[in-house]
Amino acid sequence: MRIRTLRSRMTVAGVTAALGTGLLAGCSTGGTGPGTPDRQITVWSQENLPDRIAATQKIIDGFENETGIKVKLVGVDEGQMPQLIMSAAAAGKLPDVIGAAPMGQVWQMYSNGLLNTDIPKKIISGLGRDTFNANAVDLTSDGATSLSVPSDAWLQLLVYRKDQFGQKNLATPDTYAHAVSAAKALTGKGNDGISAATDPSDVFTSQSFESIALANDCQLVDDRHEVALDSPRCATAFRTYDQLTRAYGAPGTQTVDSTRATYFSGRSSMIIWSSFLLDELAGLRKDALPSCPECRDDSRYLSDNSGIVTAMKGPDAREAAQFGEITSWVTTKTAETDASREFIEYMMGSGYESWFGMSPEGKIPVRKGTAAEPDRYIDAWRHSEIGVDTKKPFDQVFPTSLLNQLADGVSNMRRWGITQGEGALVGATNGELPVPKAIGAMSGGQTSPSEAAREADDEISALQKSLQ
Repeated sequence: MRIRTLRSRMTVAGVTAALGTGLLAGCSTGGTGPGTPDRQITVWSQENLPDRIAATQKIIDGFENETGIKVKLVGVDEGQMPQLIMSAAAAGKLPDVIGAAPMGQVWQMYSNGLLNTDIPKKIISGLGRDTFNANAVDLTSDGATSLSVPSDAWLQLLVYRKDQFGQKNLATPDTYAHAVSAAKALTGKGNDGISAATDPSDVFTSQSFESIALANDCQLVDDRHEVALDSPRCATAFRTYDQLTRAYGAPGTQTVDSTRATYFSGRSSMIIWSSFLLDELAGLRKDALPSCPECRDDSRYLSDNSGIVTAMKGPDAREAAQFGEITSWVTTKTAETDASREFIEYMMGSGYESWFGMSPEGKIPVRKGTAAEPDRYIDAWRHSEIGVDTKKPFDQVFPTSLLNQLADGVSNMRRWGITQGEGALVGATNGELPVPKAIGAMSGGQTSPSEAAREADDEISALQKSLQ
């Protein structure tokens, strides 16, 4: 969920020496291209944690045994991926396939002419376009051009203490008004109303704010493709986020780790986080256990007493909105065509359940099933085990209603700039972080919400000009 993206169309000087020389020379042989097939491909995966690399390698072993195609798997950190891609492209050593690529990164590679888009089109057609979530396909396409093969998704959630809400007869925080009222009512006596990111150096802050902004139909660009963060709807979003974080949130810079720690310790009543939180919330991961006073005797207390909002509505929006991320398989312009296609088809078929089973709470399948078994994968996902140190079936830990919310959330997901064809700009903002910088200054009291909106708008407008 934490993404760093290079400013699009810009070469990073010294990147190979600083970041990539050892990796590129030691691990990547590069794609041989469609003209010279040798049945050997290099796959970079951003699922680079040791346990996920091991799980991916196990899937690959099955693929190699079945097809005879040799696969060299390279785990790459999300933060280094954009720089490494640019360096690999300059050196003529692009991998054949990249896995777990977020939307902004996919669009950035596309805008730089680094993708083979014929392969995804054939894969989606061959597997059955109707077996994929339509919104996921739309978000990873440029009109009729399929940029990637969408694989799975995570959603941004607002998690709240339903026990505390019940004690004060507070409404579910699914609107701006309800969230602000609840945060105000629950702030005091060592408790913060909400935990929300304000770190100016982390895209997590941008993701958290975008989820609130979309709820009020605040868009990155308008119908004329001009940056629109100084619009009235966005002004309301900035004011609301400022009110939540500064008046009712914990003091100081709030990070991806501190927001979780505050909620888990029972010192805040709401948190904005991704669906990756769910296994930790249920006490299934030792290095991130809930530590609230009640949790000492009952590790499930926090999960049993937390409610979850997947979509929120602001005062200027006609309907609630859901923020999330879709990750994909992409093929580069030098990919060995047939072998790369076979590999991705396997990962979306025979290996698919093992792939999203690595972390079901944050890898919601966007291919629901097959033509013969339309619900095969979504049903398997519901029964997949979540957790790290302790594992339990997803549907035994959380109610069916929540799993339905998560599955439905993919269809309702919206994102800044993607559907307006400004994916390259999205990637660039993830690299330069103008929104987190503005949020950090605002929540720290250095600027007003209107000034923060204007500063973010100006920075992103300058980025947009640099991409033209």
